[in-house]
Amino acid sequence: AFDGSHSSAICAYCTGVSLHLHGSTEMQLDVDEADSRRQMLSVSARITIFMSLWYTCSGCTLFGNKYILSTLRADPNLLAMSQMTMTAFFGAVNMYGPWLLGRGPAQQSPLSMQPTRTFLVDMLIVGVMRALTVVLGLISLKYVAVSFTETVKSSAPFFTVIFARIIIKEHTSLMVKMSLVPVAGGLALCSATEASYNSIGFVSAVLNNCIDCVQNVFSKKLLSTHYNYVNLQFYTSAAALFIQLPILLYVHASTLFSSGESLSRYLAFALLLNGICFHMQSVLAYAVMGLISTVTQSVANTVKRALLIWMSILYYGNPVSRLNALGTAVCIGGVFAYNYARRNYPYVPPREVLPLLSKACSP
Repeated sequence: AFDGSHSSAICAYCTGVSLHLHGSTEMQLDVDEADSRRQMLSVSARITIFMSLWYTCSGCTLFGNKYILSTLRADPNLLAMSQMTMTAFFGAVNMYGPWLLGRGPAQQSPLSMQPTRTFLVDMLIVGVMRALTVVLGLISLKYVAVSFTETVKSSAPFFTVIFARIIIKEHTSLMVKMSLVPVAGGLALCSATEASYNSIGFVSAVLNNCIDCVQNVFSKKLLSTHYNYVNLQFYTSAAALFIQLPILLYVHASTLFSSGESLSRYLAFALLLNGICFHMQSVLAYAVMGLISTVTQSVANTVKRALLIWMSILYYGNPVSRLNALGTAVCIGGVFAYNYARRNYPYVPPREVLPLLSKACSP
């Protein structure tokens, strides 16, 4: 039997153990909280760095495109092919570099996981679309101001909703549809008052938007099968390059095979630098996408376009009327409203609306 002294000793021991465990738990919680704060700061720092680099590379690519097309008088097909060449080259290095250097296996090819005919058809479709988007975007830059081209591109949500409804039967809520009104209205006002308006440039920018929206829907479908971002970027760039090369040879056959004319070193260096920035822009966009939500990515992309628009106006000194500035602001504001509506007002099918109404009306 235990006497009083033994009971007191046991109680004191248990109390000491309890206090020790409680203190250890508090210390562990403090350590976990400190680790959590460090991780949050680390993620925030990476987001800031990657987003800053993404904005910088996008600006360098955009202004570089305009400089090469307008000042150096390069052909849009040549510039587009150089960009696709750089993207395909770096994509090949990313896929097969570790294997060639003996540092790991190569990226698994989607060609080994599906019929060859399916792979070739998919690559032909997405290669044509990617080549067209690049070439049309460059043609637009050649004929109209950078700010106007970026304003047209910022209206992409308007075309995305339309083509998503046609291709994948995606429904949108009434609030999302209403948010598209200022997008379309701002674009119309901006186009009507644009001093550098050109029909070829405007149609090229609109077609670029339409094809880019279709390409995004189709790429999303491919990503749900045997592809990932790495191999999809490589194969689509290679397919676009394969399609663009015959066009370039046909258009510039007399220049390329004549002995009197050749590509200047300065233009070659500009194309190389522009191609690197073009590739890094895509890589950094994927890096940012992996750290933030889709809605935040869309908002960040809208902010990027707004900054590029006003930076181009300040840099090139393009004449901007009050109505033109108002149209640009309304279009950008409509894109922000669209992102907000997509996040807070998702589409609810009619079959789900009736039970919610009856439940809300019941006493």
